[in-house]
Amino acid sequence: MKTKEILPLGKLDFPILSRLLKKYETILDPRVALGPKLGEDAAVIEFPDRYLVVKTDPITFATEEIGWYAVQVNANDIATTGAVPKWFLSTILLPEGKTTEKEAEKIVAQISQAAKTLGVSVVGGHTEVTYNLDRPIVVGTMLGEVAREKLVSTSGAKPGDAIILTKGVAVEGTTIIAREKREELRQRGYSEEFIRKCQNFLHKPGLSVVRDALLANQFIVHAMHDPTEGGLSAGLYEVAQASRVGLLVDKEKIPILEESSILCGEYGLDPLKTIASGALLIIAPPESVDSITSVLRRHKILATTIGEIKEKNQGLKIVTAGRIEDLDFSAKDEITKIFK
Repeated sequence: MKTKEILPLGKLDFPILSRLLKKYETILDPRVALGPKLGEDAAVIEFPDRYLVVKTDPITFATEEIGWYAVQVNANDIATTGAVPKWFLSTILLPEGKTTEKEAEKIVAQISQAAKTLGVSVVGGHTEVTYNLDRPIVVGTMLGEVAREKLVSTSGAKPGDAIILTKGVAVEGTTIIAREKREELRQRGYSEEFIRKCQNFLHKPGLSVVRDALLANQFIVHAMHDPTEGGLSAGLYEVAQASRVGLLVDKEKIPILEESSILCGEYGLDPLKTIASGALLIIAPPESVDSITSVLRRHKILATTIGEIKEKNQGLKIVTAGRIEDLDFSAKDEITKIFK
């Protein structure tokens, strides 16, 4: 008798998600220009003079500043389409038996503060105390708009394009580890100064890639994608899958932030497969690279060319110590290891 396999913690595995999206596709309105698709993180709806871009994403790993996270990660996926984030809604689920009015207010205040920093209006949502939760969960929905000629998708990458990465990895993973394992890190001998610096990765270098994306989209950009769960490796896979291309990246060129390397090493996590909000993948033709990297650097945003888009039949490859290997990726994020 075949046993039922229990799904692991984290995003659904790529083949399962792809199958479900195809099997239950429900696009009934011809104005849907872009619907559910593996690698695409936002929907696009056509209006006469522009596109409306819509995104929803939950925050489940982080607990501190969860409201701030919810606004930032949803705004990021709007910006990767070239759109400007405009309107935000949230569903806030709070654990029964341990939530006070003060704690509820703190999350709402975090959402308000984050929205103001991005020029986003908070237009609605839902809040409740619910059962069988051990931590708050915030599900955010962000809407934005973009001129029709400036729309960018994950599926636009073309062979010969350069792969540019902003900031480095793993910004979000670093702040989650430092916030969730604060006491344990103290016991392991890490200084208060180091822990606070890693916690503050939420704000510096920061989770937002809105400015990165909008600056890059002044020039010719074929695709943009922010690597989140599954880290940079999963983000690269999603770009390749959506665009039906191959790619080659150079591991030595990938900027791994020093603090990220230290904390990932402490918990045995692969930085390339650890949740990576705060970095942006920009896929652009060679003639745009200098302009894009120059404008980003002028705004003090690190921008590094880490590889090239290839034909699909060349697969997904990474150069490690001069040796070309298959890129190792997974929908399951390394950060889940610290919660076991």
